[in-house]
Amino acid sequence: MTREEILNELKKVIAPYTTNKEMLAGIDDNTDLIKDLKINSANLVDIIIDAEAKYDIEIDYDSADKMVNVGNCVDVINEKLKEK
Repeated sequence: MTREEILNELKKVIAPYTTNKEMLAGIDDNTDLIKDLKINSANLVDIIIDAEAKYDIEIDYDSADKMVNVGNCVDVINEKLKEK
C-alpha cells in the first residue's frame, strides 16, 4: 500500500472518534490526533485496535506510543505491513 492509500483508509478508522470532521477532511502528516482532531486518549487505543483489525497487523506498545500524529500512524502501519 502507498502512504496515500494508508492515509485514506486511516481517515475512515479515525472518523468515528472525532467530532472535528472539517479538520479530518484535510489531515496531513502533521495533524495531531489529540490537539487537532480532539480525540481523547481512550479513543486512541480504540483507533489502534481498529487499525490492527483493518490492516491485519499487530501494533506493539512501543509503536503505539509513537502514534500521536497522522504521519507517525501511517509510518507505523506501513512498517507493520512490510513486516507481514
